Amino acid sequence: MSTNQKSVESGIGAFFAASVILSSIIVSVLVYMFVMGDPSHFEGGDAELGHPHPGDILGIVYKGGFIVPILMSIVVIIIAFSIERFLTISKAKGRGRLNVFVRNLQNMVNNNQIETAVAECDKQKGSLANVMKAGLQRFRLLQNDTSMDKDQKVVAMQKELEEATALELPMLSKNLVIISTCASIATLVGLIGTVLGMIKAFSALAQAGAPDAVALANGISEALINTALGISGSTIAIIMYNYFTTQIDSLTYKIDESGFSLVQSFATQSK
Repeated sequence: MSTNQKSVESGIGAFFAASVILSSIIVSVLVYMFVMGDPSHFEGGDAELGHPHPGDILGIVYKGGFIVPILMSIVVIIIAFSIERFLTISKAKGRGRLNVFVRNLQNMVNNNQIETAVAECDKQKGSLANVMKAGLQRFRLLQNDTSMDKDQKVVAMQKELEEATALELPMLSKNLVIISTCASIATLVGLIGTVLGMIKAFSALAQAGAPDAVALANGISEALINTALGISGSTIAIIMYNYFTTQIDSLTYKIDESGFSLVQSFATQSK
């Protein structure tokens, strides 16, 4: 894949990321206001003053206050980008098992079946295949190049593989920073909601005469709901980030291993 194609994909990716974040915020606010805040979830039909019906989860979560749609947006963003990363990394792995593909490719190179190996890369269609295809095409050209000695050809091969790898890696790790950021801020935003809820609760206790039981209950509910949402969002983000990082590291290792093997085969066959 060329640099220009990568630039176009980068622009599309940035637009996609911005669209997902904006859509998540809008959807979360609408759900909070019109679904969770529906009067049917509350005693007396009053979302602001009435208590949620016993066991009504939507009504209970609504009582978490204005921090709830923010936390909901973060969770939706995490889920959306986790799905996007899963699909992208699955596509980057290409078709079939990588170990089998690498083994077949090594056999073809050892038997000097370069054209067959390139065709196999076209069928596999993964990031590893893209890097190996670039290396194989360079392999084919350098075999017939009489202007360079063996060491220069090996260096040229290594450079070609490094450049091809550098084009593939950003696609694999793109948008992971969004998931990692959400993992960090979900807990912090939940903590803000917790603090605001406790402030309301203590304000209710500080009322002259008998404490305001309704305000006290609402304050405690707000604090606990925001804590739960913040921790849940952060937990999901951390799990997904670590999973995708592991998958990317595994694929990167296979790319490096295959590239090294190709260079070694070239060094053995070149004159």
